Amino acid sequence: MDYMLQWRVLPLLTLLASFLFLFYVQHSSKSSHKECSLLPYQHYWITSKRIVTPQGVISGSVEIKEGKILSIVKEEDWQGKSKVGHIVDYEEAVVMPGLIDVHAHLDDPGRAEWEGFPSGTKAAAAGGITTLVDMPLNSFPSTVSQETLKLKIKAAKERIYVDVGMLSNLYLSLLIILGLVFLTILPTGFWGGLVPENAFNASALEALLNAGVLGLKSFMCPSGINDFPMTNASHIKEGLSVLAKYRRPLLVHAEIQQDSEIHLEAKDGSDDAHSYSTYLKTRPPSWEEAAIRELVAVTKETRIGGLAEGSHLHIVHLSDSSSSLELIKEAKNGGDSITVETCPHYLAFSSEEIHDGDTRFKCAPPIRDAANKEKLWEALLFVLPVTWSYGRKYGVTLEQLALWWSERPAKLAGQELKGAIATGNLADIVIWEPDVEFDLNDDYPVFFKHPSISAYMGTKLSGRVLATFVRGNLVYKEGKHAPAACGVPILAR
Repeated sequence: MDYMLQWRVLPLLTLLASFLFLFYVQHSSKSSHKECSLLPYQHYWITSKRIVTPQGVISGSVEIKEGKILSIVKEEDWQGKSKVGHIVDYEEAVVMPGLIDVHAHLDDPGRAEWEGFPSGTKAAAAGGITTLVDMPLNSFPSTVSQETLKLKIKAAKERIYVDVGMLSNLYLSLLIILGLVFLTILPTGFWGGLVPENAFNASALEALLNAGVLGLKSFMCPSGINDFPMTNASHIKEGLSVLAKYRRPLLVHAEIQQDSEIHLEAKDGSDDAHSYSTYLKTRPPSWEEAAIRELVAVTKETRIGGLAEGSHLHIVHLSDSSSSLELIKEAKNGGDSITVETCPHYLAFSSEEIHDGDTRFKCAPPIRDAANKEKLWEALLFVLPVTWSYGRKYGVTLEQLALWWSERPAKLAGQELKGAIATGNLADIVIWEPDVEFDLNDDYPVFFKHPSISAYMGTKLSGRVLATFVRGNLVYKEGKHAPAACGVPILAR
């Protein structure tokens, strides 16, 4: 009898627990909204004379409710429309989809003194970036397994100010129940690492992908991190074959170390080690070209009917605008699933203007000469203030900025509800004034952890960020951040 009673009572207790849990989630969400947003409304309108949409720049209004874009109304249709909710009028300021940075090194856990989740994501919000995807190395340990991904997610708890990733509904529900889903200000996603120890272990890679990484990252040269060794073409080929069924990308640092004559001369001590020209010699364009030649031989398998059809290869931070870029164009025209990115510093600076010993400009691949920079811009005709400031003389438009900084990165990271101001999308939005100029110096309120080592200090930029919205929360407004970090982790579905 007692046994039968238990079986009758147990479902009722389970149902009661479910109702209590749902009440707690809803209640905690409402009570925490004031901490998450500088705007005390969950239903409101943003109006502006310049709203950047996939259909072009319009004058009108964007209706936002509970974190999503409910409707978009042109100015001519606005008159007479019933308006429910608060109205925030930004007048002539540009309303654009929030920027998505798919190549961030937040160095957390383990090396937070380099950057860290709080400072890195606060800086992102101040720059109009609403989503970051964190690289698998520079933290310790590197994110190369399901276990190390869990450590990174745990380290980010209540410490991030942008989005981080999204996963399957069942797994998300389990994480909520277990207390592993947390509030952040900016969404932040994670790449996993492809290294020799897991490249030939399909089950290990699948476990990492099933845990929610948005894709994989590998190096074809020494990374400088002991637990993130370099890979070769064989490792990359195996990685692509696993990624194919998940339809997620592999990101590659494309340099192959070569002992060319010019490289040997630089290493023998005959050149001044403090000279920037010496550093250029140690990482010539031929390093990038050699790596990309090997990669395009592998990416043939990503074509329709190939063994890795469904996978995608993305070359990160391309510096060489000559042979390397041509190889990528040829592969893409041939049907390979391949893309490439460059960086603002390659578009803003040239080797001729870098003073010897100024390590603020040291990066790999290196910043090359002015002619190389011009070719990169020609290839683009390719944060926010930097791209806009240097890009205006090339005729860059607001629509192009939205495409490069929002729509395409969202597609690469598999975020279909981000990257555009469109009905049904998440309300990730940046408000900025393109024509306002400012000097980035010690007197300007920046949010760098180490401001003195930024290569952009001392430059005049155009484009001041007024406000940043993440999932409808106003997380940054003219120098002030929301009290709490309230984004969400973004893991793959």
